[in-house]
Amino acid sequence: MAERLDILGVIPARWASTRFPGKPLAMLKGGPLIQWVWERAIQVDGVSEWLVTTDDPRIEEAVKQFGGHAMMTSSDHASGTDRIAEVAKDRPEQMIVNIQGDEPLLDPKAVEAVIVALNSDDAAGVGTAAFPIRSLEELDDPNVVKVSLDLNQRALTFTRSAIPYVRDHQDRRSWIDRGIHYRHLGVYVYRRAALFDFCRWKPGPLEQAEKLEQLRFLEYGTPIVCAHVDKGSPSVDTPEDLDRLIKMIP
Repeated sequence: MAERLDILGVIPARWASTRFPGKPLAMLKGGPLIQWVWERAIQVDGVSEWLVTTDDPRIEEAVKQFGGHAMMTSSDHASGTDRIAEVAKDRPEQMIVNIQGDEPLLDPKAVEAVIVALNSDDAAGVGTAAFPIRSLEELDDPNVVKVSLDLNQRALTFTRSAIPYVRDHQDRRSWIDRGIHYRHLGVYVYRRAALFDFCRWKPGPLEQAEKLEQLRFLEYGTPIVCAHVDKGSPSVDTPEDLDRLIKMIP
């Protein structure tokens, strides 16, 4: 995927976090967390430009210090998606990539796979990624977001529940071997129109129940195509997550 496409990459990063205030600037092996994410992002083939969007000048300054590009946005946004839309409204790109600012080991190839999947499905408004669930612990964990796919690799739904239910196999340990349980990887590529539709729409009942904003697209009828990737990457939601990650990295 060597060709540079008409794609903007955005990494939303905010200071306020209930579980980990100041997370983007938490230090990981000599550099702030947001720098690790940035250095992964710029390895993604096909994206014409990357920006960190933030509502905090400390994050903006840190990004500039390590040579990244940052843009201040409003502090009133309800989600990172809304913050991305603020940036995109004055830009020409027809596709916008959204990667999370708390996944410092994200595989650039996974992002490229999502771009390819959306480019290959003209009817889809959004692309994302899924990878196999490999344990019952993952399947039963409500913090692990699951996705069910149709035969065209589009998302049927996202949920925190263990789905699909395999009725004829009472031994739940055998469910994992069937290869039909997938975990969502929070990488998104939006078509421009779908991004701005999202910001116009009010949250639907499924989104409000599950607290999963990607359900808004499905509730309003926008198809989401899913790229298959081999594995996810550890996210940093708490200081304890960061401590574990520090021990993982040589």
